[in-house]
Amino acid sequence: MMLEPMNPAHSALPPTTALSEDWVGQISALGALLEDEPMARHTTLMVGGAARWYFRPNNRDAAIASMRLLPAHIPLLPLGRGSNMLISDDGFDGLVIDLSELNAIDVDACSVTVEAGARMSRVARQCAEHGLSGCEFMATVPGDMGGGIAMNAGCFAQQVSDTLSQVEVLLSHGDVQTFSADALNISYRHTALPAGSLVLSATFDLHIDHPEQIRERMRNMRMRRSATQPLSQPNCGSVFKNPAGDHAARLIEAAGLKGFTIGGACFSKQHANFIVNEGDASCADIVALIEHAQHLVQQQTGIELEPEVRVISHSAQAMEASQRES
Repeated sequence: MMLEPMNPAHSALPPTTALSEDWVGQISALGALLEDEPMARHTTLMVGGAARWYFRPNNRDAAIASMRLLPAHIPLLPLGRGSNMLISDDGFDGLVIDLSELNAIDVDACSVTVEAGARMSRVARQCAEHGLSGCEFMATVPGDMGGGIAMNAGCFAQQVSDTLSQVEVLLSHGDVQTFSADALNISYRHTALPAGSLVLSATFDLHIDHPEQIRERMRNMRMRRSATQPLSQPNCGSVFKNPAGDHAARLIEAAGLKGFTIGGACFSKQHANFIVNEGDASCADIVALIEHAQHLVQQQTGIELEPEVRVISHSAQAMEASQRES
């Protein structure tokens, strides 16, 4: 069930020979570039082999410039906090781009514009301070805004698309374009971003409320999450999407898999739709657990569980736009 991430052609005007030969050196001048960087350090499940290159651009302009420099044959994997991503034990044979330095939050009247690398929990706090409601659920989402937009993250019957107004996107050839939320065909845990693109920023239309009432709703959401989810152990959030009219956790528990273990990976005893790393899990352990649950639930109920977590293969050849962020 490994996804095969991809790189469509990055430029309508191919890079010059000099750029093609020295793209690593030129990109390294735009931020921090590491080679053979273990991805277990950068994902919340704490598994994954080494990325061939790991790049953190200094700012928005550096991110745009790096997209224009990257040769078309080099696979690209955008990374936020790595909270919805499972990377092969063999690593990733391409460039991981970490957008954490793009983290500005700009509040203006009843809207907020957020860069891709801003933590969603921080966005929720900033909105509360300004008395703006609509992003409370983000206080409990352990990821960055770019990934939240790409997967239309949500919980507590709320989701990103509820208040999303527009998204600024860095296209595969290096141009920047703004799309209205209505133009992106957003659905449950999916946003149809242009192929090969990266989210740069997004704007949300909110409404005014009393800051303390907003904070109280956020506190209640955090308390409910802490009481029902294994937040003290390495995990990736919900493993499967909820099937229509049902809950993945109920199906997994009914199949007798709550607490079931393969290697160092375990379906949480606290919440059956969470897999936790008990200390020495591998990507292979987690994938085996996912596939076992899919097989057993399909066999018992006829329902096909669809993973919410993205499993990234070592060699990336093709990648849908909605799989370009985490």
